[in-house]
Amino acid sequence: MIKRIKFLGIPVEDQNRALQFYTEKLGFRIFTDQQFSEKQRWIELSIPGAETGIVLFTPDGQEDRVGTFVNTSWEVDDVDKTFAELQGKGVEFKGPPQKQPWGTFVIMKDSEGNQIVLGTR
Repeated sequence: MIKRIKFLGIPVEDQNRALQFYTEKLGFRIFTDQQFSEKQRWIELSIPGAETGIVLFTPDGQEDRVGTFVNTSWEVDDVDKTFAELQGKGVEFKGPPQKQPWGTFVIMKDSEGNQIVLGTR
């Protein structure tokens, strides 16, 4: 049976720029970085304390997905604190944190323009 999500793929245009963003600004760690094809590497990252990994890879024919909304939400301990810390590192956001009856969230933009929700329960 299915046990867990192994990784989430994030489409990127520039793998070096994305790798720098995810490791230096978000603190992810490199799990593997190896040549996949003449055009791309397979870059799999681990998130400290989490089981799900992140892959910075764009399948052929899916280049139009780069810079769009990534249908995922990443849980953080404190949205306001995370927003302030990441903004201090130069991370761009779509707007300030928003409080809703179901929790607080903010939409982060990565180095490739992908939009990712950070939130609490």
